[in-house]
Amino acid sequence: MDLGNLDQDRFHQIERDRLASDDDPGHPPRILVLYGSLRARSYSRLLSEEAARLLQRFGAEAKTFDPAGLPQPDSGDATHQKVAELRDKAMWSEGMVWVSPERHGAMTGVFKSQIDWIPLELGGVRPTQGKTLAVCQVCGGSQSFNAVNQMRVLGRWMRMVTIPNQSSVPKAFAEFDEAGRMLPSPYYNRLVDVMEELVKFTWLVRGRTAYLVDRYSERVESAEVLSKRVNQRSL
Repeated sequence: MDLGNLDQDRFHQIERDRLASDDDPGHPPRILVLYGSLRARSYSRLLSEEAARLLQRFGAEAKTFDPAGLPQPDSGDATHQKVAELRDKAMWSEGMVWVSPERHGAMTGVFKSQIDWIPLELGGVRPTQGKTLAVCQVCGGSQSFNAVNQMRVLGRWMRMVTIPNQSSVPKAFAEFDEAGRMLPSPYYNRLVDVMEELVKFTWLVRGRTAYLVDRYSERVESAEVLSKRVNQRSL
């Protein structure tokens, strides 16, 4: 894997023994990468590809979803091939990277449509709850944080553990070479930081997710449902 921008003397692998729980499943962290543009030369896609390479270098398994062909929400149903693929990858993942261009001061519709196809609950399982999340954006002009700020709100709504660090790349057209590889810069170094932090948080969270998301209100509701069912049987 060509990662020539990395200073190998200062690159450290994740010390998973310092982070993993006793109940950790042991396999490499599973990270789903989403991006938000369909352009032939999409800078959000190029940044997502760099992110995936770094995730693999940090010992994670990364899968990227291509949004081309995904129908608009409510214009199709869950049997659509692209919708099924997206949901399968969301269920598979233990963490996610979201990369969107900023357009008109917001994340793109292409990106938001992907999230809108991932329900809060699917077959009794929550595809995103308790999973880790890193947010990134590319800008056509000066550096901005509108898209990543919106994605943080969205990540909270999806009940995800959004890491503190984030990446915003200004004038993205000047940050990639003709082959689509990111050039050395402080923005590249920040992307390395974000992926390192995401993998660390994923190791830290994933074996503890069931306990972390266990909630009083749901335990009360479950007790009420059980009580009703028992009382109905006694009638």
